[in-house]
Amino acid sequence: MSTPSSHSSVVLDRVGLVWPDGQTALDSLSGSFGNGRTGLVGRNGAGKSTLLRLIAGELAPTSGTITASGDVAYLPQQLTLDVERRVAELLGVAAPLDAVRAIGAGDVDPAHFDAVGDDWDIEARAEASLAEAGLSPDFLDRRVGELSGGEAVLVAIAGIRLRRAPITLLDEPTNNLDRDARAKLAAMVSSWKGTLVVVSHDVSLLELMDDTAELYGRTLSVFGGPYSEWRAWLDAEQDAARQAEATAKQELRKEKRQRIEAEVKLAHRARTARKAELEKRVPKIIAHGRKMAAEVSAGRLRSEVGAKEDAARASLDEAGLRIRSDASMKIELPDPDVSRSRRIATVGTAEHSWVVQGPERVALIGRNGVGKTTLLERIVASAVAPDSQNSGDFTTDAGSRTESGDSGTDLRSSERPELVAEAHTDRIGYLPQRVDGLDDARTVFENVADAAPQVPEKELRNRLARFLIRGATTERPVSALSGGERFRVALATLLLSEPAPQLVVLDEPTNNLDLDTVDQLVEALRAYRGAVLVVSHDDAFLERLDLDLTLEIGADGDLTEV
Repeated sequence: MSTPSSHSSVVLDRVGLVWPDGQTALDSLSGSFGNGRTGLVGRNGAGKSTLLRLIAGELAPTSGTITASGDVAYLPQQLTLDVERRVAELLGVAAPLDAVRAIGAGDVDPAHFDAVGDDWDIEARAEASLAEAGLSPDFLDRRVGELSGGEAVLVAIAGIRLRRAPITLLDEPTNNLDRDARAKLAAMVSSWKGTLVVVSHDVSLLELMDDTAELYGRTLSVFGGPYSEWRAWLDAEQDAARQAEATAKQELRKEKRQRIEAEVKLAHRARTARKAELEKRVPKIIAHGRKMAAEVSAGRLRSEVGAKEDAARASLDEAGLRIRSDASMKIELPDPDVSRSRRIATVGTAEHSWVVQGPERVALIGRNGVGKTTLLERIVASAVAPDSQNSGDFTTDAGSRTESGDSGTDLRSSERPELVAEAHTDRIGYLPQRVDGLDDARTVFENVADAAPQVPEKELRNRLARFLIRGATTERPVSALSGGERFRVALATLLLSEPAPQLVVLDEPTNNLDLDTVDQLVEALRAYRGAVLVVSHDDAFLERLDLDLTLEIGADGDLTEV
């Protein structure tokens, strides 16, 4: 493993945390984060967010100690904001800024000078921080409620940079950020001074890190390099571990075979000795001496071959411990009965529209606030019965995706075209951003069974197991699930419903998912034989879906193929 950055800024010494209900979150965790940028990865439920909260001081460890070399600034995964507060307050500069402005207006109250301290340039520094985040200076006096979710995150991060804390912790900072905002965040991260620890599933952001830390099996390991190098090392290490296991298995088989051969040889010698003794070929005293010597020799041989077999078994056990037994979803989904000529949905504007046809994969991209989620909701709301006049097979000319009505008229930027969306099937599965379509009070199995009432219980439980939902988990209330478990249940409910959906609609499905769960989502969608319409800012995720079409909603509301 590559050596991580030296000079630890955060040191964890046998840190443990037990929740009030007795559940263990972290157990005797030791490790450290060095200077520079570190990406913290791990599965949902591993304790990444909990660890950040412990370092930030929001939680107190049940056992062990956490030592930080300086002040810690922390951006949580979910920002709780007072919409009436000014942006200057979110930046943390309201008091000195107001004092500088009051003094500039002629108010010489000593309290203003105390508030300013040495921050006479606070307005210029605040504006520079906003500019670095791609935001205009007039944001300083806006209300937080006027900002989009992405703008609020950028302002909060700009405030952390302005504060100049030696150690900064960011928890999934790219969630809900569009591509432009992600690019601005990447620029800030690339020039970050001090220690930065980032929990993220965003591979492009993780590639900007100096080190990669993983929280796995309640242990923290740190690799010197960005995510791609760590992933390559982990894959190579796992390949070596599997090869070592195969070699150890072969060696154990050989030692078992040699032990059996030795036992056969010893048994043959014993029979020969007994026969000679019975036939009195040699004097009794000599036969007895040979018998004693043979028993000593047999004991020594058994000890030697037994020791070799035990050593081979220990090597196999050691090799097995190096191999990760993480399961992946292996899904056999019901056939949604979607022919390649089946007309599934239409999206576009009054002047220009596209048809989602057959088992196509279509991505919808664009900046936050342009109407992507609204368009998805219109499709879901417009679901029609199969015998409707709008359904049925529909074939376009080869290479053409446009329907009639494409006039080619150029729209002025002041004219915002109305987006139109229409489904041509009533079999739609919709997974919204917040995964809020489940009944929290009911069990996992009850939620899924409601979507597939015709599937026998045993068969449904077998299908759930392919989503890694098995055993006691199926009987837990949904409210008790981790984020990753909740997502898998929602995905299973959607994809296992009867009859199978012909169109799956996903809105930012990778938000809050660890990278392993993203992999599982990709596998599930690849196994699905219906149409997929997905909104996402996660380019790495979209690239893996083998998209047939990507549509972008521009700032002017127009829809174009990219």
